[in-house]
Amino acid sequence: MRIPDNPRLWRAVLVAMLVPLALVAFWPSPVDEPLQGDLANLLRFLHAHGIPTWFNYQFVEASANVALFIPLGAVAALAYPGKRLWQIGILGLIVSGCIELGQLLFLHNRFASALDLVTNTGGAVIGALLVAAALKRLQAGRWSAAGL
Repeated sequence: MRIPDNPRLWRAVLVAMLVPLALVAFWPSPVDEPLQGDLANLLRFLHAHGIPTWFNYQFVEASANVALFIPLGAVAALAYPGKRLWQIGILGLIVSGCIELGQLLFLHNRFASALDLVTNTGGAVIGALLVAAALKRLQAGRWSAAGL
């Protein structure tokens, strides 16, 4: 398997990814609002069947924030292959900061959160780490195939 190594292509993908991310981030009401009752019921069921109570709504929300930014970090690492991990993290922090600031200033039904900055940035870093690991593994496979 080969990952396209065209940074210009990945930069276009990165820009395109910002559109759905902005839609989720700037939706007038929380995107999970229609599911909150179902999620609460599911969590009660899980807790009644042995899942620890720390696995709660806040944990699910924080995990969703991490997951939302993993693709951003992965694509950013491919779009800017010369950047270090901390630089991809800064990109995640900047994007998250713009989102949180926009929610604070313009969306009265949404809540800006410092925790979101941390989880979103963490997601971007995880995405970059996953790409680094995948590229390293692909490179190792090429070396072994070449007999090096």
